[in-house]
Formats: sequence, structure tokens, C-alpha cells
Amino acid sequence: MRYLALATDYDGVIATDGQASGAALSAIRRLRRSGRRVILVTGRRLDDLLESCPDLSIFDYVVAENGATIYDPRAREETLLATPPPIEFITRLRELGVEPLDVGRVIVATWLPHQHAVLQAIQELGLEFHIVFNRTAVMVLPAGVTKATGMEVALRRLGLSAHEVVGVGDSENDFSLLERSECAATVANAVPSIRNSVDYAAKSENGDGLAELIDELIADDLSCMRGRIAKHLTPIGRRADGTLVSVSPYGTNILIAGPSGSGKSTVAAGFVERLMAQSYQLCIIDPEGDYGTLPDVLTLGNHLHAVSVNEALAILEDPRITLNVNLLGIPLADRPEFFGQLLPSLQAMRIRTGRPHWIVLDEAHHLLPPQWAHIDQVMPRNLGETVLVTVHPDHLAPSALPLIDVIIAVGPAPRSTIQKFADGVGQPLAWPADLEHEHRKAVVWFWKSDEAPFSLEILPGRSDRIRHLRKYAEGDLRYHSFFFRGPRNQHNLRAQNLSMFSQIADGIDEETWLFHLRRGDFSRWFRGGVKDNYLADQVERIERRQDLKPLETRKLIRSFIEGRYTLPK
Repeated sequence: MRYLALATDYDGVIATDGQASGAALSAIRRLRRSGRRVILVTGRRLDDLLESCPDLSIFDYVVAENGATIYDPRAREETLLATPPPIEFITRLRELGVEPLDVGRVIVATWLPHQHAVLQAIQELGLEFHIVFNRTAVMVLPAGVTKATGMEVALRRLGLSAHEVVGVGDSENDFSLLERSECAATVANAVPSIRNSVDYAAKSENGDGLAELIDELIADDLSCMRGRIAKHLTPIGRRADGTLVSVSPYGTNILIAGPSGSGKSTVAAGFVERLMAQSYQLCIIDPEGDYGTLPDVLTLGNHLHAVSVNEALAILEDPRITLNVNLLGIPLADRPEFFGQLLPSLQAMRIRTGRPHWIVLDEAHHLLPPQWAHIDQVMPRNLGETVLVTVHPDHLAPSALPLIDVIIAVGPAPRSTIQKFADGVGQPLAWPADLEHEHRKAVVWFWKSDEAPFSLEILPGRSDRIRHLRKYAEGDLRYHSFFFRGPRNQHNLRAQNLSMFSQIADGIDEETWLFHLRRGDFSRWFRGGVKDNYLADQVERIERRQDLKPLETRKLIRSFIEGRYTLPK
């Protein structure tokens, strides 16, 4: 299911003139039976609400007083989410003739035109309050308290995020709730400003309108909304004419393919950053330690610690955390088996919570190799919001390719890359005659549509990330390690990362150092093994200089490494 929860206002949606609609209450019960959660979000006080709607057990949680309190109907416990107003404020309002005056546990409410007196009292007492309007009602709350903040508390208790929510409101105080919800909906009697801002508008009024929405939600998960909510589309790049190309954050699977060093990680990292900026939760499976430097990502595991499935799942229970599962501690041959245990657990978690919203499989051929015997048992019918990054499409298990919706080919031979994918899915490839590789661009193919492949300028990430920073500084490069051997192969000293390289370089004899320096071995390793062209260029200049003493070359090369990477002390 796409939408796992409904967050709805009370007055004007469930209730008309304070009377709850039988059609709305029956629809809410049907929605609960479908396996979805329901949160009531209202400006009313709890005691007032209990008089109007005695059976609150049909809701998972009730957010009352416009986000200031939350009520658990099963435990019958109300919890304050903000500080009550000072008595001096209530006293001053009465002195100013504000009547009627409704004082809740946190909220203070009255009616137009008393907003001027309310503002005067706030200014006189120097309070950090804000005024919220609900048609002719005037509500006063502590700064930052809204229906959206209250809904977020209820969602965290349910283990959900706002990306799984359809929000329903009809008045001005519902703007925050609707803005925070993945799909904003309203009923026919909503104020014009609300009707003009939502994604879905029911044709019927009040409770009948809510029942209309719920019936459609149960029937097909609001399939009419799929790909139509522009604010949630995630861009991947720009066409030659400058128009953005975006993908839906739901129901899309992406393959990023190309040779080593062609920019696959840059493309993937930029897309990951944009998803995170939209508050989607990601689980990144990182075989080579490439993503540990992304901001706001929690990395679990390293070359000394092998991550367990239970550890990863425990971290992902918090919707606010994007997790990077570093597989450097798991032997290469064991990674498909680990992924075979992790993927079904992630799919089960998605059924329960809708999260993680995206799964990113870097070096996907390590996790889904074509020769793995258990691939058919592991692969689901639908991957569901997954990015696969690999060298060549034919290096992946054949059963994974038909699940892809869009392929992004990077590097100097995009036609060859896409042709291998087309062969894998049995789809004829109509390659445009004028389409060629362009520097800093990729070729994109939405192969399930009628559109031919086209060139795309990939959007860069927010930060200029040094690829594989931690892996190269501290990890184990394995077969990409540097070996100090010397002119007569008298040594066999392995530098599995930059830290070890620097340590050996400080102590190795001068003859061995100069042997590798004059042959250009250092710059060749930085370019091919570490994949850092900038560092390789700087070291290559040092290798060509004959005026520097051996000790000076060591110091210069080390200083360049330390300037680019933070080495452990």
C-alpha cells in the first residue's frame, strides 16, 4: 500500500454543526479494517470532543487543541505537547473584554473580531505565541505548535512518517497538516484557499466527502494521484532545452550503469541527497564504503565490524534516520547471502511502515550476481523504489532487469551499456542517430514508455564529495592495494589504504621509494586504485621533478594526501 494512514480534521469534515456524520464514521471503520491507521487532528479541546464524538476508539490517536495535546484512546491518556499559557495572559484577555474565552490545557480560543485584543495582550506580556484562524474562530498557541507538529508525534508513535499519510482538512488552520501530508485532500465545503491548494478534492461535502475519499483509498490506494503530486517528484537531470526530468518517488526503480570511474557514484549520491532533502528515508547497501561521507547519513559497519540484519532493522525503526549499511566487514563471497537475508526483512518492514522509502544498492553485481543460485527465491515481484548501481547491466541477475523502470548510462559508451540492458529485457532499442556521448552528461532511457533514449545533464549533489573517502583512508582496498616491492623485489609491503601507504612511505628505504617514484607508480595507483584524478595529477608533477630531494618528495606527497583525506592519527 502507498498510503498507510489518514489524518483528518473533525469540524467541517467528519462533523457538521458539531454532529459527527454516520457516513464518515462508518467509512473510518472500513478504513481501519483495511489495515490503515487513522489520526484525528482537531482544534477542539479533548473534553469538548468527547461530548460531540463519544467513541474515539475508532482513531489510533487524537491530536487535540490544534497540535498542543495528544490522546491515546486505548490507554485513555492525554499528553501535553506544549506549555500551558501563563495565568497573566488569561487575566489580561479578560481585562480587555475578550468574551467568549475558551481556555484549554494549552490552547486559548475566542472569535472574531477579538484578534486585535489578543495581539495586544501578546505584545504587552512579551509572549512567544502565534494566532491561528479557523473561519471565524481565533486560536492562540505557543510558537511552533501546529496541527502538523501534533500529527508528527502521532506518526512517530505509530512508526510511520508523513510520506505515508493522506491529510484531510477544510479550513485555514489545516494548512500545516495538508502541507506536511504526502497527499493533501479536502471536501467540497472547504474554504477556497484550501480547495485551491490540495492534491485531491472530493465532490461531496462534509462526512460524505470524507467517505468518498476513503472508499477510493480502500479501492485502489488513490491510484489517480500516482505521479501527479508535483511537489514530491524527484529530479534526476535537465534536458538540452533546460526542462527538468523527474521521477515519481513511489513505484520507480532506477539502474545507474557505466564503467569504473565514469561517475556512477556521483549520479547516485546526488539523487540520494535530493531524496533526503524531501525527508524520504533511505537504506543504502554500500559494499565498498562509498557513502559514509554523505551528510546526515548514519553509517553502520566498517572493515572491522560486519553488520547484522537485526542491527540494520533496529536503526531503520526511526523514520528520521537514513542508514548506510557498510559491507566492508563482510567477505565478498558472503555478500549475496547477507543481502538475501536483508531484502525480505526490508520488504516486510515496508509492508508494515512504508519504509525505508528507497533502497540503494551500490555495486549491485556484488549483491545480485547472475550466477547466485538463490536469486529467484530472494527477488520480489516488485522491487519498489530501488536504485541499483553497477558496471554493466549484464553483470546483474537477469531476473532483476525487468523490474527496472529507467536506466541511466554514464561513461564513454552509453549505447553499449543500454544495448546490454535492452538485450537483457528483450526490448528492441531504437537508438537516435544524433545521440552521442557528451562530457558531463548521461543517457537516460525510460524503456517502458515509447520514448527513445535521450541525453541528460545530471544534477550535481549539494556537496562536492570526495569519492570513497573513508574506504581509501582507512578501509581495505584488497586487490587495489599498493605494494612497495623495490627494484629487486626485496620487499612485499602491502598498503591497503592511504593511511598505511603514508606510514610505509615514511619508513621505507630511499632506494625503494625512488624506484616507485621515478616509474610513476604512485600517481598510477592514485589514479587507478584510489580513483582520485586530482591527487594523481599533483603527485605526477612531483614524480617528474628532478630538483627535489627524496625526503622532500615524501613530505609533499603526504601533505597532498592529508589535504584531501583525514587520516587516522
